[in-house]
Amino acid sequence: VTDIVILVVAADDGVMPQTVEAINHAKAAKVPMIIAINKIDKPDAKPERVRTELLQHEVQVESMGGEVVDVEVSAKNKTNLDKLLEMIALQADILDLKTNSDRPAEGTVIEAKLDRGRGPVATVLVQRGTLRIGDIVVAGAEWGRVRALVSDTVEPIETAGPSMPVEVLGFSGTPDAGDRLAVVENEARAREVTAYRGRQKREKTATRASGMRGSLEQMMSQLKTAGRKEFPLVIKADVQGSLEAILGSLEK
Repeated sequence: VTDIVILVVAADDGVMPQTVEAINHAKAAKVPMIIAINKIDKPDAKPERVRTELLQHEVQVESMGGEVVDVEVSAKNKTNLDKLLEMIALQADILDLKTNSDRPAEGTVIEAKLDRGRGPVATVLVQRGTLRIGDIVVAGAEWGRVRALVSDTVEPIETAGPSMPVEVLGFSGTPDAGDRLAVVENEARAREVTAYRGRQKREKTATRASGMRGSLEQMMSQLKTAGRKEFPLVIKADVQGSLEAILGSLEK
């Protein structure tokens, strides 16, 4: 879902394992990077060290003869944040990032949760078109009518255009992180699409569960060899994304 990656590196910490992971993700997605060297207000900040360390991971900034833009910023003192925004706009211009905003919205669910007071809330990044209150939307196996849109500054808004992150209220259930969101023409179509996707999802879950259990013979031999015991586990998380990560780790 990303067009430009802003990689934030602390000037006093330098390149950390999570920085390397982020670089690998950006490279795998073939997305251009802008390096924001943060915390330059701190006395032990060494921006040059960051630039040298990035070279080890094949990230060459402009001052070192490369093509990657870097900006020294301080989020705390708001130093050079305007320059960073300028660089993002410039990069978007060079990449010619354009999309049609006069069409039904399409986007991706970044995160979803069940809010006690508001019901299912999906954080959506609009990628094409404009999302409006009253639109009938489908995301994965869930559908709903947009009851309210909340911007990243927690302001209620009427419409959300391309490249805008927005919280969408009005879903019948919580969609999964990574689901595609699309506006459909009517409720009948929404029900039809979600019923089909729901069936697919159930089948997938069933096959995964049976695959994990394995055959009875395998289970008996495992019991003999390792004295394995099975125990049921209920996992409760705040948002869809954390739930997915915990499930993934446990299955491994």
